[in-house]
Amino acid sequence: MGSSSRILIIGATGYIGRHVAKASLDLGHPTFLLLRDSTSSSNSEKAQLVESFKDSSAHILHGSIEDHASLVEAVKQVDVVISTVGTQQIEKQVNIIKGIKEVRTIKRFLPSEFRNDVDNVHAVEPAKSVFGLKAKVRRAIEAEGIPYTYVSSNCFAGYFAANLAQAGLKTPPKDKVVILGDGNAKAVYVKEEDIGTFTIKAVDDPRTLNKTLYLRLPANTLSFNELVGIWEKKIDKTLDKVYVPEEEVLKLIAETPFPGNISIAIRHSIFVKGDQTNFEIGPDGVEASELYPDVKYTTVDEYLIKFV
Repeated sequence: MGSSSRILIIGATGYIGRHVAKASLDLGHPTFLLLRDSTSSSNSEKAQLVESFKDSSAHILHGSIEDHASLVEAVKQVDVVISTVGTQQIEKQVNIIKGIKEVRTIKRFLPSEFRNDVDNVHAVEPAKSVFGLKAKVRRAIEAEGIPYTYVSSNCFAGYFAANLAQAGLKTPPKDKVVILGDGNAKAVYVKEEDIGTFTIKAVDDPRTLNKTLYLRLPANTLSFNELVGIWEKKIDKTLDKVYVPEEEVLKLIAETPFPGNISIAIRHSIFVKGDQTNFEIGPDGVEASELYPDVKYTTVDEYLIKFV
């Protein structure tokens, strides 16, 4: 396996993009970041982040996926393209597909996937449509014959483990926890830095070519009841558990205004339907920790220590 592919990351100052960019730099790849001209001037935190990337020898390119000329020029300089754009730009990834098709030298494209495998979900609206947009991008990539890897990273630890998926909280609760469904569906919680590492590990690996890379990490594949149990042991306290039956979750989705209903519908998919683990990984998929046993990922047990 090679380790020096030139990588273009689109969305490198975003929530998960920054971790993918850092991993690319840390693992020794010539790393190119496509950034809008306004990125540094409009946000001081992002400006500092860009400076840190520069200090790590990242190549900063100016442009966007809406500007075809700048996008094509960026794509020409690399071997692999990784998109980490947010939900609002998922459909615009067709522009990246067009650019890759025009350049014709890209050996791998990783679209903005992460989280659930969109081809294996049982989501209700509006999450169904959100997942559907990602599936649409997948089909466009395949129709154009572009080599790809899809990354199904499942739950971001910062979103779902740091507060036990309790809306409005930044740390795990110490008194009461609301549990959607019966709490027995298993989900996978992955620290964002580990998502970045596994993603970059996959870019040159022939075993991940035209496959989905699943981050179904054994130590972090837990039912919600198990997740709560780990936290209870750490604080030596039993939480008051409020279980919300599926019919009540569906009612809440229907009654909650957009865009708040999206978050609840995604949680319904994960925690009620079990869409991260209720299917077997078939021949078109591979599991990250099996491919890369050298990556010492952070377990949920280790992750929660900092909140005690």
